Amino acid sequence: MTGLVSCRRALGALCALSLIGPGAVLRAQAAGLGRVRVAVGARNAQPLRQLPLSVAEQLDFFRLEGLEVTMLDYASDLMALQALKRGTADVAAVGYEHALPQSPAPEGLRSLVLQTRVPQLALAVSNKALPAFRSLADLRRGRVGIAEFGALGHAMALLALHQAGVEGAEVAFVAVGEGERAQEALRSGQVHALCHADAVLAPLEHQGEVRIVADARGLVGSHTVFGGTQPGTCLLAPAGFVLGRASQAQALVHGLVHALKWLQTAAPADVLKHVPPSGLLAERSLYLAALARARDAMSPDGLMPEDAPRTALRTLAALNPALAVHQSDLARSYTQEFARKAKQKFSA
Repeated sequence: MTGLVSCRRALGALCALSLIGPGAVLRAQAAGLGRVRVAVGARNAQPLRQLPLSVAEQLDFFRLEGLEVTMLDYASDLMALQALKRGTADVAAVGYEHALPQSPAPEGLRSLVLQTRVPQLALAVSNKALPAFRSLADLRRGRVGIAEFGALGHAMALLALHQAGVEGAEVAFVAVGEGERAQEALRSGQVHALCHADAVLAPLEHQGEVRIVADARGLVGSHTVFGGTQPGTCLLAPAGFVLGRASQAQALVHGLVHALKWLQTAAPADVLKHVPPSGLLAERSLYLAALARARDAMSPDGLMPEDAPRTALRTLAALNPALAVHQSDLARSYTQEFARKAKQKFSA
C-alpha cells in the first residue's frame, strides 16, 4: 500500500511538472529554500476546509518550488495557533478570523494566502427533537450545539438567529466538540440543533436526521448569512516570518495557489485519488456530495476579497459587540503580495 501511495505521488508530481515546464525539478532543487513547518487545524475532522493544502502536499507542489514542508496536524485551530506561538510551527493553516487583533492568537499574524472564501458551516435542526419546526423562532429556549465557544460556528449561529428575531440570550449554546461527539450530542437529544462543519452535518443530512436551516457551505448562502464574503481558511504567519523569510513565504503561496488552480479543473475522481474519503466522509457518495459543495468554497486565486476582512470583523462582533479594530490594524491582518505573484505565475 505504501508503495502504491508513493507511485501515485510520483505520478502526480510528474503531471504537475508538465504544467510548469521541463526542468522545473532541477530549478526547484537548485533553489534550496529549506523547510517550513505548517500547523494544520482540524484537518482530520474537517478535511475539505484544508483541501487545497492537502492537494499541494500530495502532488508535491511545494517541493516543485524548492520548499520542504512538514505538516503538523492538530485537533483544532486553537491548538495549531498554540504550536505557532510556542515556535513548534512557522505557519498555521487555520481560519482567517484568528488574524484579527482581538482573537485569542499570537499578535502580529498575517494571512499569506486564502484557501477558502466561505467557512463551510451550516446550521441544522434535529427532525427528531423538533418535528414541527417551521422557523428559527422555534429554537427559542432550545439548545444549539457548537464546536466550541467563541468559534466561528458560534458567531454564525448568533447571526442566523438574530436575523430571525431570536437573540442569543434566548438560546442555550452547548460546546459539543468535533466529529462523532457532535453527532451523538444531536442524536441523544443533548441539543436540538447543530451549527457545525459539513463533515459533521453531511451524514446526518444524508440520513434524514436534520434539515439545514442556514447554509454557509457555498458562496451564495454564505453571503446571505454573513452579509458579505466571510473568509474561511488561510495560511497565517507571524510578521517576522513574512518579513524575514519572504522567499519561503512566496514558495509556500506558489504551491497553494498551484493547488487552487488544479482544483478548478480536476475531476472528482482525480481528487479522490490524491485526497481520498476519510473520517465522517469515508462513504464515497457523501464525500463526492461534500466535494461538489466545497468547489464553490475554494478561493480561485488565493487573494483576499476586498470586503472579506470587514465582514469577518462584523461576524466576530456578534460574539463581542464591543469589538473595535482600527482600519490600519485590519489592513495589517493580511497581505496580497505573495498571492498576486502566484496568480500571475499560474494564471489563476
